[in-house]
Amino acid sequence: MQHSSKTPLVVITGASAGIGAATARRFARGKYRIALIARRLEKLKSIQTELETETSLYELDISIASDVRKTFQAIEKENGPIDILINNAGCAFGIEPAFECKVEEWEQCVQTNINGLLYCTHSVLPSMVARDCGHIINLGSIAGTYPYPGGNVYGATKAFVRQFSLNLRADLLGKRIRVTCIEPGLVGQTEFSLVRFRGSKEKAAKPYENTQPLTPEDIAEAIYFCHQLPPHVNINTIEMMPISQASAALSIHRKKN
Repeated sequence: MQHSSKTPLVVITGASAGIGAATARRFARGKYRIALIARRLEKLKSIQTELETETSLYELDISIASDVRKTFQAIEKENGPIDILINNAGCAFGIEPAFECKVEEWEQCVQTNINGLLYCTHSVLPSMVARDCGHIINLGSIAGTYPYPGGNVYGATKAFVRQFSLNLRADLLGKRIRVTCIEPGLVGQTEFSLVRFRGSKEKAAKPYENTQPLTPEDIAEAIYFCHQLPPHVNINTIEMMPISQASAALSIHRKKN
């Protein structure tokens, strides 16, 4: 595939819906070249028809390390060096208390939200360091800062994303490589809640009732903003909530007399 060395290449994981798809549309409007990654190739093909820019598609489960390595090698072979990696793919399952959770779902959450992000990041770092440029943007969550009942492992994985992002910048000091963590609160119009409630549309709609949540486009705009700043400016972390959401008071359990 022919590509222009002057046109930056952005790779977006979890690009088949929600924030990933909105981010693809935002960077497409900026005329970036785009590589979209997701497990559902048909969804990616549908999004590709909307984008008026050079776009390539890759079917991938980021939780499988060997597949991640092969896919990122293919991306660079077909498109050239990766300038921006947006680690957006993630998942959560249920809001049961820890003692009622399935350990298999915990493992899947960790494998995607932590290991998958690590595999993708590790795949781009050597080239970025060699070229002394690049931007890694990780999608965290306010769940990594503010605990809530049922947040258990999901919140812990997002706390990892935040700290890993900060530690990565520490390791990259002296390199012209930026690392940013975007931490949204309540975001509507995504499939996140549908997956979390295991396909129940009724349960998935409940958290958003009578609210005006953030939209995927709001998050995409923040991601784009962070990258559009001058190359010497690094946004470490952005925490975003809709005005209908705020951190709650600490809970106290009182014994009944």
